[in-house]
Amino acid sequence: MNEEARGKAILKATPSELAPAEEIIAGNVVLLTKILARLPRKSIARFKSVSKHWLSLLSSIAGCGGDDLYKELWKACAGPLVDIPRVGERVLEASTNVEPNQRSPLFNPLNLPSQIICIVMDIQLRAERDTDEVYAVITLLPEQDQSEPTSPDSYPPEPLTPMLKSFCKVLTASDTISGFTVPQRLANECLPALDMNQQSPMQELIAKDLHGAEWRFKHIFRGQPKRHMLATGWSRFVSSKRLVAGDSVVFLRGENGELRVGVRRAAHRQSTMPSSLITIQSMHLGLPAATSQALAHQTIFTVPNKPRMSEFIVGLNKYLDAVNNRFRVGRRFKMRFAGEDCTIVGVEDLSAHWENSKWWSLRVQWDKAASISRPDRVSPWEIEPITCTLLFGVALRNPPDAR
Repeated sequence: MNEEARGKAILKATPSELAPAEEIIAGNVVLLTKILARLPRKSIARFKSVSKHWLSLLSSIAGCGGDDLYKELWKACAGPLVDIPRVGERVLEASTNVEPNQRSPLFNPLNLPSQIICIVMDIQLRAERDTDEVYAVITLLPEQDQSEPTSPDSYPPEPLTPMLKSFCKVLTASDTISGFTVPQRLANECLPALDMNQQSPMQELIAKDLHGAEWRFKHIFRGQPKRHMLATGWSRFVSSKRLVAGDSVVFLRGENGELRVGVRRAAHRQSTMPSSLITIQSMHLGLPAATSQALAHQTIFTVPNKPRMSEFIVGLNKYLDAVNNRFRVGRRFKMRFAGEDCTIVGVEDLSAHWENSKWWSLRVQWDKAASISRPDRVSPWEIEPITCTLLFGVALRNPPDAR
């Protein structure tokens, strides 16, 4: 009997029908949660009716924070390249959860391995209050077997995403000063229809952001030539969010007509995690200590993860796909989040403590200088091959390694 079938059998059985080993599993919340996290979503929804205890347990497994519109807005603000694991998925977590410019190969007082294989138990999608930078609070349970993975896992298909309309526009200097211009096609597709029989068509739009705050905009259709614009209320939004040209604004409209609005910064702005989650001291001491305890006692631990900065948690299948590529000095790649080209100038261990580790094993040199801080080390899953110009309709990539 596989793990999923055994989990279902345990749920249906009464205590008197359970074998001693199964009774131990049924009484061990952490172990049982690990089993239940692998069940299909339909099964999780059905088992919530067993008891209040199961309702609480299964809700914590299935929850990702917020309603469907919130989740879709969070993903849109994170960007199309951001990949968040699913609850129940096996992942690899970097035991040193420190930003690239703060990482030190010598800082490993607890002698942790470079990576820990875990199961995702819970995900909370959040955004920083000051900057709207999205991040995830991920609860993990270490696997007992920490040997290097060699084969991918199989998972049920992703659930269908809700039907919604959305658009994302990069702000111009004019958008931040004199009103937000919405291209007509996007306005027609995503915003409530204006009454064009009015002499000066206008309506009030109410949209919620990731913090639940409501923003009111006056949607008008005027000017020479006439165009859709957000006027009254827009300047307050720009000022409050500290938007500048190059930042992007995302609008989502659900099936019931509810509007959501979010922002995506043009480049990462240095900021700290909320003090309730992490401080500079706990970044260096608290997380490694919690990770060490969780690994030793097979208990859950929580990691804050900013996916637009550097990936400290990567899905097992994504990890295997990346490390199976050949990386050599001189190969050119594009950084997935920065969208800029770089060249590999070294392939080496980050630390002598982590021999043959793939985490931050590639030293890179950026093609262009930039005013923002960029890492000089990346992991294989953070980059993608550069697609060259088309030749007879075929995209050319980096040449394969000579054999």
